Amino acid sequence: MTALAPSIYAPSLVRSDLLKLRKRRSLSVVVGLLTIGAIAIMYTIVELLHVSDSAKHGFAGGIDNLGHGAFLIALLGAAAAAIVGSTAGAADLDAGVYRDLVVTGRSRLALFASRLTGGLAYLLPFVAVAYAATCVISVTLRGSLPAPSVHLMVVTGLWTVLSVTFYYLLAVAVAALTGSRSYTIGIVLAWTLALSPIISSISALGIVRELVPSAALGRIGPSALRDTLSQGPVVQMSVAAGIAVLVTWAVVLVAAGAWRDTHRDV
Repeated sequence: MTALAPSIYAPSLVRSDLLKLRKRRSLSVVVGLLTIGAIAIMYTIVELLHVSDSAKHGFAGGIDNLGHGAFLIALLGAAAAAIVGSTAGAADLDAGVYRDLVVTGRSRLALFASRLTGGLAYLLPFVAVAYAATCVISVTLRGSLPAPSVHLMVVTGLWTVLSVTFYYLLAVAVAALTGSRSYTIGIVLAWTLALSPIISSISALGIVRELVPSAALGRIGPSALRDTLSQGPVVQMSVAAGIAVLVTWAVVLVAAGAWRDTHRDV
């Protein structure tokens, strides 16, 4: 048992899972388009509209457009997280090689932890580059608008990373539970893009709305951009409650995924 304990944190497993994702060129193209490409397209359109009619269309930079860019990264980043998380969590099962990995003697928990970490290490650089571009454009193309402060850019960036990371954890957990990439992508996208906004907008549900992760994410966003970053109406809840909701969801989901992965018949 003591010999297996260190393997739970084996960097070689993480590097192996990261390499498997990097070898999927189509995955890199899709994730790049959903993050870096989306930001490039958004700001190009806004700037072209401004150049063509500056009286009607404002500058591409500024504080408001920083929020719009961060919201776009978080929204499409959730889709990218669903794709990467489902691939990291279920690709070995889909390919039928999970049994081969288990019989090598590696701890199943170690295999789950390496997929969880390797996929996140693959995804976050795309998010970081997209958000860095957003910050640069928000400052350089602001024109006569006030520039976003360094504090606002840092806090908004942390919020963006937190949002994408949460949905990545959700995707990996669902992939471990279902054992299917396609089901995982469908479930995560349906929950993120359709069910969450609908539930958050039904005021009759009262406190139930506070249990929706998207509502919690909208509440803990920077106050200067809270309306922009919220997916649907802003639910009135404390920041502490929002953090507690996200932590609870993440812990329960990851624990459920880890349990299913370590008790799976192979």
